[in-house]
Amino acid sequence: MVQKAERVTAPQITGRNPAGRQGRPVGNVTRGTTNPNRMRRLDRWLTGPQAWRLRAAADPLVVDLGYGATPATAVELSERLSAVRPDVRVCGIEIEPERVRAALPLQRPGLSFHVGGFELPVPGRPVLVRAFNVLRQYEEADVAGIWRLVQDRLAPDGLFIDGTCDEIGRRVAWLALDAKRPLSLSVSVRFGSFALPSDVAERLPKALIHRNVPGERVHTFMQAMDRAWLEAAPLASFGNRQRWQGMCRALRDAGWPLQDGPARWRLGELTVDWEAVAPLA
Repeated sequence: MVQKAERVTAPQITGRNPAGRQGRPVGNVTRGTTNPNRMRRLDRWLTGPQAWRLRAAADPLVVDLGYGATPATAVELSERLSAVRPDVRVCGIEIEPERVRAALPLQRPGLSFHVGGFELPVPGRPVLVRAFNVLRQYEEADVAGIWRLVQDRLAPDGLFIDGTCDEIGRRVAWLALDAKRPLSLSVSVRFGSFALPSDVAERLPKALIHRNVPGERVHTFMQAMDRAWLEAAPLASFGNRQRWQGMCRALRDAGWPLQDGPARWRLGELTVDWEAVAPLA
């Protein structure tokens, strides 16, 4: 059952021990909508340009926070990350106990399931925390406090991913944060699933989705993507992959601080510095 949304208050955020094991789990029960292979685009990024974090980790602990009504995406995450780090430990966390009970038969060495919320009720400091389609159901005013709660638990060089996607993972957007600050916004789309790149705006994370209005940086970036896409129309005869790469080159040449290059662009993905899209005051 979906819980009526409640504000995440300061006592919830601060009233915990370092391992997050005391008191009520922090957060609300979500719809739990999920589908197999829904997170493939993010997982491809984690096992690509971010794989170094897992390889370098003293403790390869990963948390899939709010994995949903079924544990399919947590199982997939474990399988995909084990190709990078065979001793990875993936902990799926859900605030709804019944979802955890249903997942327990799938536990195995390196994959476990736990009842909890943003306090992350597992020992150790995770190198990766994935929270997808979770924060979108909270108030924008609560996002900074939730971010800080998770960031405080990260390992050195750890990363927190706050993202949103459509039901089958064709349009995806995520924010990456380290222990101190947001780092970047990434978007990843399936070619043929959009008319304009800004169609992905409906999947922006909570911190940005209400900021996609004139005068805000993220809106300016979305509009710049659309213009560059339209100007790259002559490349369409070579396919949308070439057109997308042309769009990305134009954005980079126009001064947008893209963090990646053609190897990622060809996948329908791009990543831009957080400062270029961060909300105004």
